[in-house]
Amino acid sequence: MLWTLFGVMFVFLFLGFPMMIPLILGPLILIWFFMDTNPMLMAQQFIEGISSTTLLAVPLFIFAADIMSTGKTSKRLLDFVGAFVSHVRGGYAITTAAACTLFGSISGSTQATVVAIGKPMRERLLRVGYKDSSAIALIINSSDVALLIPPSIGMIIYALVTGESVGDLFVAGIGPGILIFLFFAVYAVIHAKIYDIPLGEKMKWKERGRVTLKALFPLGFPVIIVGGIYSGHFTPTEAAGISVFYALILELLVFRSIHIKQLPDTALSTGVVTSAVFVLVAFGQAFSWVISFANIPQMLTDAVLGTDPSALYVLMIVALFFFVGCMFVDPIVVILILTPIFYPVAMQAGVDPIHLGVVITYQAALGSATPPFGVDIFTASAVFNRSYLDVIRGTPPYIAMLLIIGVLVILFEEISLFLINIF
Repeated sequence: MLWTLFGVMFVFLFLGFPMMIPLILGPLILIWFFMDTNPMLMAQQFIEGISSTTLLAVPLFIFAADIMSTGKTSKRLLDFVGAFVSHVRGGYAITTAAACTLFGSISGSTQATVVAIGKPMRERLLRVGYKDSSAIALIINSSDVALLIPPSIGMIIYALVTGESVGDLFVAGIGPGILIFLFFAVYAVIHAKIYDIPLGEKMKWKERGRVTLKALFPLGFPVIIVGGIYSGHFTPTEAAGISVFYALILELLVFRSIHIKQLPDTALSTGVVTSAVFVLVAFGQAFSWVISFANIPQMLTDAVLGTDPSALYVLMIVALFFFVGCMFVDPIVVILILTPIFYPVAMQAGVDPIHLGVVITYQAALGSATPPFGVDIFTASAVFNRSYLDVIRGTPPYIAMLLIIGVLVILFEEISLFLINIF
């Protein structure tokens, strides 16, 4: 049954069908030919998959990100970071990495971050002497942080599958996210020295104060999301609703960067993305139910992990499977498919469930910007109108750094858990 399931899915993927088709056809064929159960139960699982109120946070966070991408939030964040670091060696690259980190803490989406930060920063990087391939590689890999720090959509999906705390996952992702930024900042300095990238103009403190005041409202997003959830004032879903309200107030009334007539088009864009996410979640729930009913997770984990694996070995195998999976398939799909397989055995091995969620989400973020089919690669190719080869040409140094950070996150769970322990 195992080989039939994955064989069917591989064939349909190879034929070019969108992921939702093999995700549902594989389990249906398994039920029809190998299992003594009613195929109509699949419909029940579809509804079960999207019935959780936690999922309401997904379209709301996406809508908030779309509003801010259309408005001036991303520009104000760029100006704020650039005011303090543009004059140092590698300052423009550091600005890009920092702005991606900050916007990721607002949007929760790597692709939204590529669009919102990538468009203005690519022009600045090219203007000061960066190669286009280096600029694009920096943008798409810095955008990975958006899948780790709150409000990470990947972590919401993991929490949905496992029942773990969204608030704890949000806080745990901050440490690895900051570590990525620090690695990229150091590399930016070294790269700028090697290629003699010119320095930017140093701003006066009066000018810095002005751009800081302009950025105060956008910087309030992560405070509202993380602080509000973890202090118990509201749930993740309520935080998502408040983020939409906050984004509307900023962009419509304070910044006046968008007109109310633009909101229907923005909402339509959000609806298109959300519908795709919810279809994948519904089909993923049915997939998880079928493979659990067929005892496939036990067969697979016994074959790969053995009967009594250590916690470290489990995390290494989890990292490998998720990294490879996300190189070919959308991270949400991989989280939906593989988490039910590895989560039970990880719990038996004594892995902390929040640390496991961070490792899984980290590998999903890494895979989303890694060839051959990382989703951010194709987003950047479309946004910047560059060929696939042009986009991936500068990625090897960043992938190497992210792999090193991934090993550190696995070996030292304190990177993920120290903020939770403090709170």
